[in-house]
Amino acid sequence: MFLEVRDLHSYYGKSHILQGVDLHLERGETVCLLGRNGVGKTTTLKSIMGMVRPAKGSVVLDGKELEGLLPYQIARLGVGIVPEDRRILPSLTVHENLLIGMKPPGEGQKAGEETWEPDRAYRAFPSLEQRRRQMGGHLSGGEQQMLSVARTLMGNPRLILVDEPTEGLAPLLVKAVMKMLADIQRSGVTILLVEQNLKAAIEVATRFYIMSKGKIVFEGDRKALDEAEEVRRRYLEV
Repeated sequence: MFLEVRDLHSYYGKSHILQGVDLHLERGETVCLLGRNGVGKTTTLKSIMGMVRPAKGSVVLDGKELEGLLPYQIARLGVGIVPEDRRILPSLTVHENLLIGMKPPGEGQKAGEETWEPDRAYRAFPSLEQRRRQMGGHLSGGEQQMLSVARTLMGNPRLILVDEPTEGLAPLLVKAVMKMLADIQRSGVTILLVEQNLKAAIEVATRFYIMSKGKIVFEGDRKALDEAEEVRRRYLEV
């Protein structure tokens, strides 16, 4: 097991947001965490990344306990996060945004394995190369999302946590972003994806968790999710 989250409890002040979350990922998987707004999906990612300090529970990456480590220490172990708000630096160029994300390969990366550098990012995201001198604040929403993912890859992560990558994007851009994530997964990176767009998520994820009120209420593959009509109606439909 590559990532294992056990009995995770996290709070914002006195509000008990995560109430015993359990999930796991195998190496090389893309797993999607589904659920309505406000149920704890983003808090789950932040708790794994150390941006929210869990009050109880365990997060183990490739046999190493992450709970109690600071975000930069977790990043050095090969975890990257693509935040929902993208956090592109608007006054820097595309190329400068990429350079900011660069760091040495994370612990556990194989010797001789190709690392992420700007040239590799431009091969993976040709539209970014065309705009390499353009300011980040002048990019479209889809281009900013691609830059946010590419900048995270500059840290050579083994696991990336991706928060709502299709939010606010037009259907064609949603397709492009999901293809991008599928390509990244095929390169060997493990992905934990938070998403509300079920149709898009099914295209890239092989397993799914559904969250409600800080708890996992469903776990299964595509077939199980397709057959769980009552679960989808109760926890996903508006």
